[in-house]
Amino acid sequence: MFADRILSGMRPTGKLHLGHYHGVIKNWVQLQSEHECLFMVADWHALTTNYDDVAVIEQSLWDMVIDWLAAGVDPAQATIFIQSKVPEHAELHLALSMVCPLGWLERVPTYKDQIEKLSHKDLTTYGFLGYPLLQAADILVYKANQVPVGEDQVPHIELTREMARRFNHLYGREPGFEEKALAAVKKLGGKKGKLYTELKTRFQQEGDEAAVEAAHALLQDAQNLSIGDRERLFAFLENKGRVILPEPDALLTAASRMPGLDGNKMSKSYGNTIALREAPESVAKKVRAMPTDPARVRRTDAGDPAKCPVWQLHQVYSDEPTREWVVKGCTSAGIGCLDCKQPVIDGVLREQQPMFERAQKYLDDPTLVKAIVADGCERARKIANDTMKDVREAMGLGY
Repeated sequence: MFADRILSGMRPTGKLHLGHYHGVIKNWVQLQSEHECLFMVADWHALTTNYDDVAVIEQSLWDMVIDWLAAGVDPAQATIFIQSKVPEHAELHLALSMVCPLGWLERVPTYKDQIEKLSHKDLTTYGFLGYPLLQAADILVYKANQVPVGEDQVPHIELTREMARRFNHLYGREPGFEEKALAAVKKLGGKKGKLYTELKTRFQQEGDEAAVEAAHALLQDAQNLSIGDRERLFAFLENKGRVILPEPDALLTAASRMPGLDGNKMSKSYGNTIALREAPESVAKKVRAMPTDPARVRRTDAGDPAKCPVWQLHQVYSDEPTREWVVKGCTSAGIGCLDCKQPVIDGVLREQQPMFERAQKYLDDPTLVKAIVADGCERARKIANDTMKDVREAMGLGY
């Protein structure tokens, strides 16, 4: 019914690290060759928690886009854009806020959780309370039907689905809907119009699901229908109101807990990260300084890899023979901790090398990045503007 379209984004709040790559960007690189993808620099979202320190947003924005490109996001396959450069996000957010029950926002699980975790900040603002609604607007303004998220973000997608459902319930039954739908049937032409009517009857009287599929294919191939008329006929087929904002599905991504230098999840708040494009000498220094199994006080003491943070990085960067070498050498004291760390250093540097190579041309000529983003913003705004035409008309603002 709607385009196979994916939306995802990241907030520009500092340098990206390998946790971002393994948790998010690596998945984007795969998705971009399989779907229509829009990747958003969520700078308005960064303001929800960093409204008192906007310098970090400006500093991080362009570096983050270069990191995406360096990691393999391809502007020839995906649309890269900046949220605040597409004002339709804010317009739809405002429109949805008119019909969003306050309790829906207060019950989002991450709301109270984040207030507790960020207790040092004053988050008693509408911007923070309303950020899930802005997320809903981000998704719905592109009529994205899939959003890649981890399990902790599923409630946000459910809120988006509820908002789409509520909006369609309130505004989908436009005045003169049936008359407009019948006029759209005539636009199909005599033969196709008759077939559509037969398929509609088969579904509504007999519950024939195959008839729905056949009618959908018929409407998708109809070249002389506007987007609005096509959506009316989809709704008319199943005796529903017009679907103005389609409900997206959560595209669950495999949990990826990239270990940090201390064994905890890699996170800027823990100070245990390796930046996506960190200098090789800095990577080597950080890995060599990692804590190891506390039982290995002396070189001759045997250790247990399961108690060593370095072993977690071997799970990411080492092949099976290397891991076997580590287990044998550590448990027998046959290798020292610095010996054990070297394959991890080599693995990280191998992963980063193509990133440095891809990034270099953008560092040499920053106008290339600006051009990619400008083109992406233009493409994104065209899609968003088409959606907002429907929203304004449905809400009586399309005069």
